[in-house]
Amino acid sequence: MQPVGGWKRRSVIAADNKIRGLLTWTTNSDVRFVAAGTYANLYAYNAAGTRYDITPAGFTAGREDANAYTGYGSGAYGYDEYGVGRQDITTIDPATTWSLDTWGEYLVACSSDDGKIYEWEIDTAYTANIVSNAPTGNVGIVVTDERFIFALGASGDPRKVQWCDRENNTDWTPSATNEAGDILLQTAGNIMCGIKVKGQTLILTDIDAHSATYQGPPYVYGFERVGTSCGIASKKAVANTDFGALWMGKKAFFTYSGGAVSRIQSDVSDYVFSDINESQISKAFAVTNSRYSEVWWFYPSQDATECNRYVSFNYLENTWSIGQLDRTAGVDQGAFRYPLYAAASDNHFYDHEKGFVYDNLTPFAESGPISIGDGEQVASITEMIPDEKTQGDVNVTFKTRFYPNDTETSHGPFSMSNPTSMRFTGRQVRMRVEGQRLADWRVGVNRVEIVAGGRR
Repeated sequence: MQPVGGWKRRSVIAADNKIRGLLTWTTNSDVRFVAAGTYANLYAYNAAGTRYDITPAGFTAGREDANAYTGYGSGAYGYDEYGVGRQDITTIDPATTWSLDTWGEYLVACSSDDGKIYEWEIDTAYTANIVSNAPTGNVGIVVTDERFIFALGASGDPRKVQWCDRENNTDWTPSATNEAGDILLQTAGNIMCGIKVKGQTLILTDIDAHSATYQGPPYVYGFERVGTSCGIASKKAVANTDFGALWMGKKAFFTYSGGAVSRIQSDVSDYVFSDINESQISKAFAVTNSRYSEVWWFYPSQDATECNRYVSFNYLENTWSIGQLDRTAGVDQGAFRYPLYAAASDNHFYDHEKGFVYDNLTPFAESGPISIGDGEQVASITEMIPDEKTQGDVNVTFKTRFYPNDTETSHGPFSMSNPTSMRFTGRQVRMRVEGQRLADWRVGVNRVEIVAGGRR
């Protein structure tokens, strides 16, 4: 076990608002860029962190926060009894997010509220321009491996997917001499987003999932429903890995790698889904940390309006962890050596997994409750033999209870010695290790001496 890496600011000038989409890429001339979108602007940053405002002319700004309409006038007249509180939220206008992708070396982008498809031709003296003849009213885009742009929710139809001719993003009208086309998905849901998976393009709605497979003329693409009751929680809550796409649903996590959608068993799903601010769930996003075989989801807790917590899944080891960190968008390493995450506190984006500086935070890891047998006996702990790469990098605290609903008692922190003497008793014991130095500390299998007590 080791701590997550620290972070260091890369952007020189902050975005004017919260960043809701990040993309990194390298041009044909080996120049690296970061694209960042907010509800009101689209920016390009060079590798040195210099900001260029490439917001298109005529761009329609959206919303930084979701609007939930629960009061007077938010529903049909007479829908609820007078004076009785509403049982659910009638209407939510989600926060604005961006779909960002590359078309060759050019950036293509679509804001979920503006709905137009834009292209930026990597000239910092100019802004992005609307793609000629492309549909408007879209909720997002995805560029397929076959070099088509999929317009999702095209022309304001929540079930329509429309694509341009192959290698020609200005030809969207189907004909006998091109491969442009469109289809209405057979679904009762609304399209949320799309993502490339191996050999296919996955389209996610708020209730189900569909795959698009290239077939060539005359049908061009074949579409198939590959999952039901697996809708995605937000437009940015999906990440792609070598093992397939993983996304956060409304009450569970799902994966697709071909065939059919599967539900991922999670030890922390009750904790996560019982604590989400559902009125602001449109801000939740996923980011891959491929170096450590992880996918992280950031989401707003019940008492927050911005993403302030995360849940991460190691898809190789099948392990879960939870924590607190304020981030609004992220992208994995690729064009840049480190992953980039945007912070809610200052609208800058940061190199992550770099060094061991965490602002004013301290990395720690805490176990779940440990008990002897089925918990019918009391455990008395008298000694611990630490297993560290460098002794003294961490300290340890134990938390005990005698009953599941009992008040928790802390013991420690203990500075690690070999062995470490301690004395406390409990029916349930949790252990917390906390970094004491800004270093890549490693903790192996600590051993504790436990004496089984009676039932009282």
